[in-house]
Amino acid sequence: MKRKSFVFTSESVGEGHPDKVCDQISDSILDAILAHDPAGRVACETFITKGLVIVGGEITTKTFVRVHELVRGIVEKIGYTDPKYGFDYKTCAILNAIHSQSPDIAQGVDTGGAGDQGTMFGYACRETSELMPLPIMLAHKLVKKLADVRRSGELPYLGPDCKSQVSIEYIDGKPVRVRDVVIACQHTADVLDKSGRNMRESAKREIVEKVVKKIIPAKYLSSSTKYHVNATGKFVVGGPQSDTGMTGRKIVVDTYGGWAPHGGGAFSGKDPTKVDRSATYMTRYIAKNIVAAGVADECMTQLAYCIGEAEPVSVLIDTKGTGKVSDEKISKIVRDIFPLTPRGIISHLKLTKPVYVKTAAYGHFGRAGFTWEATDKVAAIRRAI
Repeated sequence: MKRKSFVFTSESVGEGHPDKVCDQISDSILDAILAHDPAGRVACETFITKGLVIVGGEITTKTFVRVHELVRGIVEKIGYTDPKYGFDYKTCAILNAIHSQSPDIAQGVDTGGAGDQGTMFGYACRETSELMPLPIMLAHKLVKKLADVRRSGELPYLGPDCKSQVSIEYIDGKPVRVRDVVIACQHTADVLDKSGRNMRESAKREIVEKVVKKIIPAKYLSSSTKYHVNATGKFVVGGPQSDTGMTGRKIVVDTYGGWAPHGGGAFSGKDPTKVDRSATYMTRYIAKNIVAAGVADECMTQLAYCIGEAEPVSVLIDTKGTGKVSDEKISKIVRDIFPLTPRGIISHLKLTKPVYVKTAAYGHFGRAGFTWEATDKVAAIRRAI
């Protein structure tokens, strides 16, 4: 039976959003450690507010990391390079509150067990070429485009902080039309109208033309599509000046935009012995290969672990009724083909390489260049089927 018609909405946030600034700082510290100590243990979290960055967590490593230099480098790269944006990489205060990992956790991980208990979900579908849900992919691409036109100078009045939201109308389970697009983008005061309370309409139209319509395919837009650009009127005060940020507060943005379940664990700042991160990458890898192999049009996977134990306590495959064979048979094939222990996942997906800061903005999934996005298990799945 076909699914009913509905409207589904996903959001994304740009690299200058305070939470995403924190994710990038935490992952830059992780990368710096893994570059010289692949066995380093990292659970690094960052807090940011007006004029201040606090870095804390538990880290055990043989190398040395210049935390202050890393923080300033990330903040500069994002674009907080001028006091007019309310935050400046040169003058912000930085507090380092890092300590070593608990030996109680280490004794379970050292033997190859999971670094924590928990459930992890992965997903893939045929809505986009990336085998991702359409709403979250469009939302990610919109904030990425905002960053691109800011850096290139095409829209020089934009600041680093931004958010997007896309609402898509589905009929019989298929995306047919973008109903609403929401853009919130920090900007300088020179594009305010005479009242000083609103962004000029001409600037809003320019954002629609040079960002929204460059990203969303014309087939999804219509005369009834609504564009909401800085709906409060203006967005001059942004970034850490207007809102605090913390590592791990955008976990739905990081995954599937609410389309698929989330186990609850954040990713950024965690080394791959933490199954919150590594096993979630594996669930996406499994789901994407199943869909790419033509075994199903849609696939949700779940892995669950107990702290200190290597094998998952459960493996679930749910193809939402689209599977060419039973979900039970696919589950058995998954256990046979994919390594599911923490060590097996880390080795197969090469997760000790310093690639993580690249994941910390614009989503962890649906982007080329990551090992968990490969479809190299398609042939093995087809043979097993």
